[in-house]
Amino acid sequence: MDHLTALRVFRNVVELASFAQAARQLGLSPAAVSKNVSELESHLGARLLNRTTRRMSLTEAGQRYYEQISRILDDLDEAGR
Repeated sequence: MDHLTALRVFRNVVELASFAQAARQLGLSPAAVSKNVSELESHLGARLLNRTTRRMSLTEAGQRYYEQISRILDDLDEAGR
């Protein structure tokens, strides 16, 4: 798993509230987006998202993780400018 890619994928999924929309925006297949999120959850040993066929919501751990990685990704983007 490319950890940085998985973080960016997770952030996009949360912000767009959709695996399919995140996939389109990132130029990935929906399966690749799902795999990145699943591998990230496995790596962390925590569920980040509650998902059904119609809805997706952040778990408490997912909300904390999203807030932390968003700051980090913003800092990385800023440093790259």
